[in-house]
Amino acid sequence: MTNTALLTMTGISKSFPGVKALDNVHMTAHAGEVVGLLGENGAGKSTLMKILSGIYTPDAGDIRLEGEPITLRGPRHSQSVGISIIHQELNLLPHLTVAENIYIQNLPTKGMSFDKKKLYQDTQRLLDELGFEIDPKSLVGDLSVGTQQMVEIAKALSFQAKVIIMDEPTSAITEQETAKLFEIIRSLRDKGIAIIYISHRMEEIYAICDRVVVLRDGCNAGDGLARELMPEQIVKMLVGRELTQIFPERSVTPGEDVVLEVKRLSRKGAFSDISFRLHKGEILGFSGMMGSGRTELMEAIFGFAPATGGEIWIDGALTRIRSTRDTISRGFALVPEDRRHQGMIGNFSVAQNISLTTLKKIAGLFQKINGKKEREIAERYIDELRIRPANGNAVMANLSGGNQQKAILAKWLETKPAILILDEPTRGIDIGAKAEIYQIIQELSRQGTSIIVISSELPEVIGLADRILVMADGRITGAFSREEATPERIMLCATKGGVV
Repeated sequence: MTNTALLTMTGISKSFPGVKALDNVHMTAHAGEVVGLLGENGAGKSTLMKILSGIYTPDAGDIRLEGEPITLRGPRHSQSVGISIIHQELNLLPHLTVAENIYIQNLPTKGMSFDKKKLYQDTQRLLDELGFEIDPKSLVGDLSVGTQQMVEIAKALSFQAKVIIMDEPTSAITEQETAKLFEIIRSLRDKGIAIIYISHRMEEIYAICDRVVVLRDGCNAGDGLARELMPEQIVKMLVGRELTQIFPERSVTPGEDVVLEVKRLSRKGAFSDISFRLHKGEILGFSGMMGSGRTELMEAIFGFAPATGGEIWIDGALTRIRSTRDTISRGFALVPEDRRHQGMIGNFSVAQNISLTTLKKIAGLFQKINGKKEREIAERYIDELRIRPANGNAVMANLSGGNQQKAILAKWLETKPAILILDEPTRGIDIGAKAEIYQIIQELSRQGTSIIVISSELPEVIGLADRILVMADGRITGAFSREEATPERIMLCATKGGVV
């Protein structure tokens, strides 16, 4: 890392109608440095990065690249001067090849025609320089998410990027792909490239970042060298208060009544011979790597894609699950892993989303929705769950990830579920919102709701669950009580297969 700042943003402010998104924000990044940009959802990270990538124009402030003032006139201009962003939702065209995606804005030509030979030669040379073992002729849609990220990085470097912004780059990749990504980031850092790394995962910040910059409510809340900051200090910067215990103290003893029993459940190609019990008021955790079969198992139990073998017993009775209608009528609720596509309707209001599961209950004459009842239900949950903005008319897609998740929870809580399945309940959510959702889970358990939590975050599943089941290759490979569970034991079962 050099002593001279490669990028400097000073006094950056940006307002939208009724909202001041950024207020006098400053940030620097040096050549050969990884800067962790942290902040709760709504803190201003995305707005700051959209300014840096040329999408927004700041109302005030100064941006300098290699010491020279610069006015960014749009995303292409930003790329042309050496600033590239890799979005959380990858911006690739699945029907085109790797080479075509990398050079789509600068395809080589020969005379008046497209020079395909040079395209693949240039791409192979770039991939070789980066050490990426990817076929330039592969269709991007056939690649894993982790490999697609490598394509995005290669695309950024094809523009001679000096600054690369990575927005939640590990949110949808495996542990092995994360390790490979970190190797690539270190390699880019060694080449003198500045990386701005946005993440909610504290362990990643310490693993890969040299320095940390924290935003809160559109303002700078603190910064420092990652190796010198304790987690408690970062958390205090993030939320503006002490948060010494993210996970609420477990004060509930699950009942002896078995509300759900799964016996030898199987579905070809997804999971096999799964058996477990869920007790009244219990929080049962499921851990494992991506692709271990956890989500597919819960989809089968809930009726999305029913199992092809085995039995499901609900409250002591053998039950045939043919669709989600069967489970919802028996008191089941599922908050899915992909909240944007499966858990909500983005262009509906918060109130409309919350009422989706109880439309019959609030339908009046001629099946017309009773707007007053819909608003009353929404207002109750907005108050109870502290959904922000506190406005039932707010468009769901405009809420932060944490507030979207609380609204999706509200939708199911209105059904008064006996069994609640939460698949990655805090993915992509800031630490303050996580703590609030953990409190909600604890309170539901205290009220007698039985809860299954699927999580890829080991601290989360260990901190929440009474018992933890670990899956690998579609089978249960480990079972631990709250007292027995350690990250090492869980990872052994998740990666190599332990003993139940």
